Amino acid sequence: MMAKVLLTGSAGFIGYHVAKTLAQDSRYEVLCLDNINDYYDVGLKYARLEDLGFETGGGCKGIISSRTCPRLRFIRLDLADREGVSRLFKDESFEYVIHLAAQAGVRYSLENPYAYIDSNIYGFLNILEGCRHNPVRHLLYASSSSVYGLNSEVPFSEDHNVDCPASLYACTKKADELMAHSYSHLFGIPCTGLRFFTVYGPWGRPDMACFLFTRKIYSNEPIDIYNHGDMRRDFTYISDVVSAIVSLLPIVPEPMSKEGTNSKARCCIYNIGNNSPVALMEFIETLESLIGITSRKNLMPMQPGDVLATYADITNIQRHTSFHPQTPLREGLKAFVDWYKATYRIDQG
Repeated sequence: MMAKVLLTGSAGFIGYHVAKTLAQDSRYEVLCLDNINDYYDVGLKYARLEDLGFETGGGCKGIISSRTCPRLRFIRLDLADREGVSRLFKDESFEYVIHLAAQAGVRYSLENPYAYIDSNIYGFLNILEGCRHNPVRHLLYASSSSVYGLNSEVPFSEDHNVDCPASLYACTKKADELMAHSYSHLFGIPCTGLRFFTVYGPWGRPDMACFLFTRKIYSNEPIDIYNHGDMRRDFTYISDVVSAIVSLLPIVPEPMSKEGTNSKARCCIYNIGNNSPVALMEFIETLESLIGITSRKNLMPMQPGDVLATYADITNIQRHTSFHPQTPLREGLKAFVDWYKATYRIDQG
């Protein structure tokens, strides 16, 4: 029989791609969930859902089925809706949960901090409670490389201390990891945290560098380059991220044995990154060469909440899976630019 999966954040960038992949896997039946908030263009979110075969013109009332894949369904629901989430878990009896829904964005957390508490803390608590009262085989949840904050030792390892976050967003993601450990220890929920490193690719988020720079280059607008370009990021292509998530889904954590503790938690955390940081200016130059336009640059000081570099140590995930990043930066950026031109009807001819 097919295993039933709850996939939250399915109208988001990573969630859409995970749904697309699981739709081709006969082992799983997937209920996609999203609240379709307006943090960025909801038109892009609806376009992702429509590409998954969901008819969204009627406002997404109740659970709807995909026109193109019978193993996909969708429900519009806010995870802060305690009663709605509780009822969904009780009615559906999920075997797996892939929790990718979150209020994203480091800089936005300085403007609207309450959104991060509502979604990333309260919403995740409702997921944990759902798993507590309706036991699942495995809960995978999105964390972030942002938890490494002001760490200066690179590459970032899961064994490093993460007590110096640089933003409220990072704080909420560390809190999620602690909450997952607590619920795993107390109630036996198998949990795996996923620390994503600067994910990019087709259907990406408009507030991320890849999309934002591309849009501004085509519009002949200057791009803001923080810390005068002296930054490095471990850019990770979306298909590599999805392969890691799908490979980890059936791998249920064993009880952890951490020296100096009596933890009974069945939980673990993995970095999911490219293990190859790229200078921001090299990223921009590669993008410019693919687009065929030199950008106008607005050099700016470091932004509050930003960090100088991210760099994933992926030894841990490679020890337990066959994960190995396959996509060079230029290849990944070309795929994004091709998608962007087709989607937004860019004609340079």
